Amino acid sequence: MIAPPDPKFMDMALRLGARGLGRVAPNPAVGCVIVRDGHVVGRGWTAPGGRPHAETVALAQAGAAAKGATAYVTLEPCAHHGRTPPCADALIAAGISHVVVAVGDPDPRTNGQGIARLQQAGLHVDMGLLGDRAVDSHQGFFLKVRKGRPMIACKIAQSLDGCIASSTGHSKWITGVAARHHGHMLRASHDAILVGAGTYRADRPSLDCRVPGLEDRSPQKILMTTRPPADLPRYWWSTIKNTKKKCG
Repeated sequence: MIAPPDPKFMDMALRLGARGLGRVAPNPAVGCVIVRDGHVVGRGWTAPGGRPHAETVALAQAGAAAKGATAYVTLEPCAHHGRTPPCADALIAAGISHVVVAVGDPDPRTNGQGIARLQQAGLHVDMGLLGDRAVDSHQGFFLKVRKGRPMIACKIAQSLDGCIASSTGHSKWITGVAARHHGHMLRASHDAILVGAGTYRADRPSLDCRVPGLEDRSPQKILMTTRPPADLPRYWWSTIKNTKKKCG
């Protein structure tokens, strides 16, 4: 008998998937939890660089316990062959009997085909559990697929009268500890951070993530300018050593 979907396991999968935000592009940051008899037997999230996928990690952890179990996945399992085989096929091969999917994958290489493949193999599939949260979690990936553009978050710290600095151009922190922590968490969950030449000249920002334990999650630094500053510090260049340096 198929047990009704339990939101707490999808909540767990969404929290796991969020660990990959900012580290898995161009793939989505997916979370997967495998449950058998009410107990978690496997869990996974998309690894840095986009592989292995969340389902692959969770199935490896579950091992033989995956047979007859339920998989909670934050995004429709992929149905195409890329650098790795389709996750839909992996779930079928492992003997999963029930798959709960938060939201469908708009990538034309999957887009319903993952669900269809699972159902054709006899697996019971439920869709939409905590779907709104999944859409929010995957919004960067969805924008890339549907619109061909990145998701952009704008972070502004300003006073109640709408100012970001004094009339002389000098500025101090006008946010509290909690707000600054949130700003660094935004850095940890985004692929890149961009500032203009004026901000660079005035503040010389490091643009890194300084949350304890997440120092390795600093985003790619982007400086928008027509002329790269001659004094651009080494810690900026070290983060973009494998990319083309462009201006304009």
